[in-house]
Amino acid sequence: MTTQRITGLVAATHTPFHADGSLNLAVVEKQAAHLQATGVSHAFIGGTTGESSSLTLEERRALAVRWFEVTRGSALTVIVHVGSNCLADARVLAAQAQELGAVAVSALAPSYFKPGNVATLVDSMAQIASAAPELPFYYYEIPTMTGLTLSPSEFLGQAADRIPNLAGIKFTSSNLMEYQLCRASHDGAFDIPFGFDEMMLGALALGATGAVGSSFNFAAPIYNRLIAAFQRGDLIAAREEQMRSVRTIQKLVARGYMGAAKAVMKMLGVDVGPARLPCGSLDAEQSKTLQAELDQMGFFEWIKL
Repeated sequence: MTTQRITGLVAATHTPFHADGSLNLAVVEKQAAHLQATGVSHAFIGGTTGESSSLTLEERRALAVRWFEVTRGSALTVIVHVGSNCLADARVLAAQAQELGAVAVSALAPSYFKPGNVATLVDSMAQIASAAPELPFYYYEIPTMTGLTLSPSEFLGQAADRIPNLAGIKFTSSNLMEYQLCRASHDGAFDIPFGFDEMMLGALALGATGAVGSSFNFAAPIYNRLIAAFQRGDLIAAREEQMRSVRTIQKLVARGYMGAAKAVMKMLGVDVGPARLPCGSLDAEQSKTLQAELDQMGFFEWIKL
């Protein structure tokens, strides 16, 4: 068990592609620079936003290598998502992350053949974590994607003695009751960074100090102001920033979040390319319409530093 705590914003980064769908690793340098310029201190690579389930094992390995090449010597730290339906692949990625110098690894649960109970989930995560024993390990709770209904707080209860390097849970769920139970587990020994951007203010009120989010790629100033307002006790300002987050995400979800979010990155000068199928992408006209709507509601003013 570790006392590590992730603080501030962790951007769940996009995987950049060429127009033909192949990896475009040259863009990673620009992604990293953009994150640092907008007040993001950590990158969470190869996760849901990174379309990891649509990448081959070798592509995921190449992506990790590139991120560490780009961030070597910088203040931006890298957390590697290594989860996979194939636990052997997850172990390969975890071992690589340790070798490359990641600050932590994280893994979601297998979701095709799903763990049928908490004990099996613990067994699965223990296999992955043991491949990178020197790194803090975060279980990635994201039931909207995995379809798992197992209790994350019960996972902590059973995993604490089974996974020596267990740091906590990347909590991407709207279940704030479970969030509280996870934070209280083992007298608050575990780190529980929050992963639902649209509900950050609620998590801050419950004690969150770190957050992992996809919209931090393009809207980090909104969230940094939200956190600052909360910390100084200005709930009116904090609610205003949270609503800006909600309005922005609502616009993107209406068009297919992955493709729309990547389109926004291009608007900001960081062209991460299209999404891979089965995720859809916006065509030029759809992107132009989205940009106009975002501009009209004030988005590009909201994200100014």
